[in-house]
Amino acid sequence: MAGKLTDTAIKNAKAAEKPRKITDERGLYLLVTPNGGKWWRFKYLFGGKEKLLSLGVYPDISLANARERREAARKMVAQGIDPGAVRREEQAKAAEDALTFRVVALEWYEKKRPGWTESTAYNKLRQLERELLPQLGDIPVKGVTPRIILNAVQKIEDRECHETARRVLQCCGQIFRYAIAADYVVGDPTPALRGALRAVTAKHRASITDPKAIGPLLRALWDYDGSPVVALALQFAPLTFVRPGELRHAEWSEFDEEAAEWRIPAAKMKMKALHIVPLSQQALEVMKALRPLTGGGRYLFPSERSAERPMSENTVNGALRRLGYSKEEMTGHGFRTMASTLLNEQGWNRDAIERQLAHAEGNSVRDAYNRADYLPERRRMMQAWADYLDAQRESGKVVPLFRAVGEELLG
Repeated sequence: MAGKLTDTAIKNAKAAEKPRKITDERGLYLLVTPNGGKWWRFKYLFGGKEKLLSLGVYPDISLANARERREAARKMVAQGIDPGAVRREEQAKAAEDALTFRVVALEWYEKKRPGWTESTAYNKLRQLERELLPQLGDIPVKGVTPRIILNAVQKIEDRECHETARRVLQCCGQIFRYAIAADYVVGDPTPALRGALRAVTAKHRASITDPKAIGPLLRALWDYDGSPVVALALQFAPLTFVRPGELRHAEWSEFDEEAAEWRIPAAKMKMKALHIVPLSQQALEVMKALRPLTGGGRYLFPSERSAERPMSENTVNGALRRLGYSKEEMTGHGFRTMASTLLNEQGWNRDAIERQLAHAEGNSVRDAYNRADYLPERRRMMQAWADYLDAQRESGKVVPLFRAVGEELLG
């Protein structure tokens, strides 16, 4: 069917038993398939060979659009450029851009997941979602350079999460080795970063004490998506900074919410003396949220297997691991170190801090003198500490710690 096409002719074109061509001009024609599909094609000569270029599907591409595309292709041919080769290059580039680090990382994860335990699989996915994908996820995998990876890892180091940084770099290398095997990339950029991480000495009873790293930690704790009881334990721990054993053995009968006090019996204390923990408004709010969950039982934080038993000693540390914090970075005991370090640095009374930590005094007579030593100051301190944690968590900025209302300490 020769001659110039019209919109009416295209609309009225019927399917036949075999594909048929309805020609326009200058190599453009409409291919009508047996199932009724209508495809634009451009036939041209390049390098002495006849070639075809697909210009789209009718009616998505109108007759006018098809002619515009034909003319653009004819200009390329006139300039010695093969439009088909250009199209293939564009498609390859689009496919390359679509193959992002996120796509490859999640593909690697799904390939590896069957060989991991449930907890390992959870931790790996959490690590990807928290540390790597926000930084590298949308970058084409072929475009990820050592510098880009180093930037991501250094942000982790800036939070004092050095073990996490090491593991994330290791994970990144595993992903790229998989990408090489899958023929997505030709090389692994991570070996170039050997020796690039900061040298650190492992800490005893690891804790995060850099104010810049406290905010991200607290936000991670408040975003914990595991057991609601464990989530509230993670919030209660930094607000009270008691020993992990004291936290998990906490009983409802020990709390006087009206007086805002937690009175831990001597039998439970390392120093075998009654210990009073003043409760901030934030700690009371955690208890309010906890009461519908465990208020009918003995323990604030019971075992998931039995309400008659306290939470396992590994629960809080296990939750920290799920959040991506290794044992070299943060532990349940680390909340005590965090509070002690920051409160001392900000000028609070050392004796009040030590009393709140329930540390033994060098003088046994003084130790036994008064279980309520510095209690009014400790009340102010615990509320100021809770307010400080709120500010760090909510603002994302380093904020000062207040010793008393209207009195700001320089830090």
